[in-house]
Amino acid sequence: MLKRIEHGDVCELRLDHPPANALTPELIAALGEAARQAPLDGARALVLSGREGMFSAGLDVPHFLTLDLDGVRFAWRRFFDLMETLAGSPIPVVAALTGHSPAGGCVLALCCDWRVMATGKYKIGLNEVQVGLRMPRPILAVARHVLGDRQAERLCTTAALVDVDEAYRIGLVDELAPEAEVVPRALAWAERMTALPPRALAKTRALTRRGLLRTFEKMDEEQLELFMDEWFSEETQGAMQALVERLQKK
Repeated sequence: MLKRIEHGDVCELRLDHPPANALTPELIAALGEAARQAPLDGARALVLSGREGMFSAGLDVPHFLTLDLDGVRFAWRRFFDLMETLAGSPIPVVAALTGHSPAGGCVLALCCDWRVMATGKYKIGLNEVQVGLRMPRPILAVARHVLGDRQAERLCTTAALVDVDEAYRIGLVDELAPEAEVVPRALAWAERMTALPPRALAKTRALTRRGLLRTFEKMDEEQLELFMDEWFSEETQGAMQALVERLQKK
């Protein structure tokens, strides 16, 4: 489900949950724990990668639909914790987007410092509204941090999945590379970051992300409960059920 690969001072965490690297509560928890542990084990930078042709399809909606209120609440709390872990990591984090990166896959990438995406007929974007989900505040915050207000608003409200060229043009990804070169390019970026003085880098990164990280502090239990009410609303449940039916027909 999750592979840890050491590259000297760089730790690669590779999502390996066939066929689409969908994010189950277990994978979310495992990724969060691994991302927190890597710097404690001496890693100086982190690479988050996926499977060939698919970084991550986002949350495992069919599985989430089987969960009761407590299960969904716990899973979303873990997901927000994972976002905060990546965004607030004491070491640089780069996303090696090895293929499609919709919804939660895009969110994980936005939490990273740098994004390298495979060229080809791949899509990336924040299509949560399309499946009946209101954009949670932390996800909007990471989109604004990377894209600025206007592009973040456009992607979030239109639920658009953009191609790799458009993603590069608007700054959603920072670098394009042939599929076989995505992870090596991400590793090269990470290795360049390890050459910088670590204390100065860590303090500067913390300063530049201070406003973003405050957003997670505001995602309190009251906000989470409001989101749970929306999750179990007729509109959202109906939209997600329709999504599952479409996926089953493919």
